[in-house]
Amino acid sequence: MVEDTNWEDAQAAIVEEDSPQSSQKLVSITEAARINNVTRQAIYVAIKQRKLKATKNSTRWTIHLNDLEDYRRNKYSRTKSTFEGELLFNNEKGYYSVNQTARILGVPAQKVYYATRIGQLKAHRKGAAWVIHVEDIQAYKQAYLQLPKKTGEQEAG
Repeated sequence: MVEDTNWEDAQAAIVEEDSPQSSQKLVSITEAARINNVTRQAIYVAIKQRKLKATKNSTRWTIHLNDLEDYRRNKYSRTKSTFEGELLFNNEKGYYSVNQTARILGVPAQKVYYATRIGQLKAHRKGAAWVIHVEDIQAYKQAYLQLPKKTGEQEAG
């Protein structure tokens, strides 16, 4: 994943805390944003909402790498969403979101929504989310996305 690579790259750009009793690793908002592949504003908002621990030294915010790691681990992710105690988009069991399905098929998400609405692609509603099984994705792909084979007359002409 891109985020994991950025996290490892951050190890080289770490700022050491000035305190003689502590040598904990700190990063700035800018560096935290680069590591998480988000904007500086997103990091600042997470700090203000107390979702990410940070310390303000005069005019600079500093973030411990351990706190940044905790924030990344606990950050909301649609892939972690559950419905009635089970993962909504359990890829191991073959269940995908609309966006995941769109990536698999190589089409825009709106095309997937449209296909479900008109009945070409079978999908199930779980809470507020559409869940699509891999077998239904394959059936849709074969029925609607693969080009029909040319006949002998068309190939010769």
